[in-house]
Amino acid sequence: MRTRVLVASGAVVAYAAAVGWRGVLLVVDGRPVAVAFGLALLVFPVVGLAAVGAEIRFGLRSARLAGRLADEGGLPPDELPRTPSGRVVRAAADADFDRWRVDVTASPADWRVWYRLALAYDAAGDRRRARGATRQAIALARPPGSPRGPRRGPRRGPGRLGRAGPSGSQTGSAQSGSRSGSAQEEAGGAPEG
Repeated sequence: MRTRVLVASGAVVAYAAAVGWRGVLLVVDGRPVAVAFGLALLVFPVVGLAAVGAEIRFGLRSARLAGRLADEGGLPPDELPRTPSGRVVRAAADADFDRWRVDVTASPADWRVWYRLALAYDAAGDRRRARGATRQAIALARPPGSPRGPRRGPRRGPGRLGRAGPSGSQTGSAQSGSRSGSAQEEAGGAPEG
C-alpha cells in the first residue's frame, strides 16, 4: 500500500512540476494573456499538491486508527452478507448501522465508536458521512497536548447523524430543525463550547 501511495505521489509531483514549468514559461513570455495563464498554471499545482497531501495524511491517520483498533480487538467482525460481486448487501448494512449509532450516542467522546460508525457508514455506501465520522475519530484520538486536538467533545452530536436510507427516507433525527443533517455536518455541526 505504501508503495502505491509513493508512486502516486511521485506522479502528482512530476505532473505539478511539468505544469509549473509551463506556467513559468508563460509568465516569462510577457504578453498579458500569457502571464495570466502562466500565473494560473503556477497556482493549480500548489492547490493540487495541498489536496493530495491532505488526502494522504487522512489516509495515514485513518489506517493508524484502524491498526490501533485491531490491536485492541475492537474492529467489528465482517459478518454482513455480500452480493456475488463482493459488495455488502445494502439492507443488511442499513440494519447493522443502528447498532453503531447507538454506541456513538452512549459514548460520544470515544474515538473507537466513531471509527466503528465510519465503518458502518462505509458499508452502507455513505462515503461522505464515513469520512466525516473518521475525521471525528481522528480528532478524538489525538493526545490532549497535541496541535488541533483532541476536541472537548464531538463536533456533531450523535442526534444529528441521520442519513438517507436505501428508500431515500431519513433515519436518525437529521430531518428535524431548519437545516438538513448534511447541511449541519458541512457547517461543522454545533459550535464547540
